Amino acid sequence: MEWYVKVLKNYVNFSGRARRKEYWMFTLFSVIISLILVIIESLIGLPQSLSTLYSLAVMLPGLGVFVRRMHDTGRSGWWILIGLIPLIGSIILLVFLCQDSAPDNDYGPNPKTEGSLSA
Repeated sequence: MEWYVKVLKNYVNFSGRARRKEYWMFTLFSVIISLILVIIESLIGLPQSLSTLYSLAVMLPGLGVFVRRMHDTGRSGWWILIGLIPLIGSIILLVFLCQDSAPDNDYGPNPKTEGSLSA
């Protein structure tokens, strides 16, 4: 949960680097929260207002952690645009997101060696 909160605190930070664990834990918690909200909405009979509001609330932090994850692999955040290519673009982005951290690069030191949060 600390990784999720860390991303929310850095919601407008598009510089620096984000480890794989930070990105994937944020994604995992976001999916779980979205599913819980959808289930609550369907049980109560609400329109998709809660899940829509949540999605809008985490859109900017999600984009920020994505850009920082790309920086961690040594790529620019503009690589997100390759996702516009149907199917192939999503597969390429998934491969990039799963890659290990690059050594120190233009975007900063390797976050694995900084020891900011325990592994």
